[in-house]
Amino acid sequence: MNVGILKDIKTGENRVIATPVEVAGLIADGHPVYVQKNAGQKAGFPDETYAAAGAVMADTAEEIYSTCGFIAKVKEFEPAEYDLLKENQIVFTCIHPAAHPEEVQALLDKKVIAFTAEDSHRYGSPNCEAAGKQGALMGLESMLTINGGKGKFVSGLGGAPGMKVLILGGGTVGQAALSVLHALGAWVTVADISIGTLRSLQNEYRQSIDTMISSRENVKALLPSVDMVLNCVKWPKGNTEYLVTREMVRSMEPGSVIVDISNDEQGALETFHETTHENPRYVEEGVVHYCVSNIPGAIANSTSVAYAASVLPHFRSILNNGVAEACARDGYLRRSLTAYKGYLTHEETSALQNRPWVRPEDILGISGRKLDPAPPATVSRSHNFITL
Repeated sequence: MNVGILKDIKTGENRVIATPVEVAGLIADGHPVYVQKNAGQKAGFPDETYAAAGAVMADTAEEIYSTCGFIAKVKEFEPAEYDLLKENQIVFTCIHPAAHPEEVQALLDKKVIAFTAEDSHRYGSPNCEAAGKQGALMGLESMLTINGGKGKFVSGLGGAPGMKVLILGGGTVGQAALSVLHALGAWVTVADISIGTLRSLQNEYRQSIDTMISSRENVKALLPSVDMVLNCVKWPKGNTEYLVTREMVRSMEPGSVIVDISNDEQGALETFHETTHENPRYVEEGVVHYCVSNIPGAIANSTSVAYAASVLPHFRSILNNGVAEACARDGYLRRSLTAYKGYLTHEETSALQNRPWVRPEDILGISGRKLDPAPPATVSRSHNFITL
């Protein structure tokens, strides 16, 4: 099958879904690979490196879409790309379907086979690790006086105290942020709803961090004394409440910093609105907010290398074994199947957009087999089933 690697066109996106290493591996498996010109340029992979790996360089996205049966990129499909999709094409990218109904409709209308990459990671996405680590550094930059922050140095100076930081969420993103901030000398409190997660983190850091159960009451009590908050919570979509309200933000000292790495509309933070690398910060209630939706794009080389390595096994399994067999062998890939030839196969999207759906194992005809298990990607549930 012809494989197409697209150049991402989302504003501020500098990553590429496959480096020349992955391209060479796919070609070794017998699949011709087409790479759009300049797809990896900003990530440090010029066209010559792809050509040397054996790729065919395509001048335009249109050539990729018209030539390739399997297409991959990093971020969501933009409206300009919808009409380029072809029936029965396999597409793999971060669709974020529950939050993008128009994109979902386009995938259904075009009858493609679509995988949403963010649900396919068994050990957490490298992009989450990148967002947590780089987000922590962006928060420190936002703390600088010249950026509107209160001007505290992370570990303090002789006679001057360091920063107190609250990390909301102890998952992959929160743990990545913690590793950076703790290494730089900040005093960190991690809030999470799992006592097991908190106990593990305390043991890992030898009791040199604070932990607390994540509740609005606990967060409210702590906010006036912290210098920086990092929101790393995977907030349930459709939850109309806030973990951090505007009033709570107002209680923080002027020049404090909030970094919303989770970046959810109607998410955990009431004062959130999305920003870009070109204009990354705004001030609400005297607090500097850093809410860039694509933090990993700032370290495009490292994130491209890590991310491409993590998704290559999925690519190879789909291409070498077929969609049904690949989904039977890997439950995380199966749960990431979003659309299949006109049928919605993503439970969270069904629940939040009130669309009927069919389970991937049913539409693929593998429900009677012993399947690799995987937990649901989110807490959203839907019984709005399509009868096949």
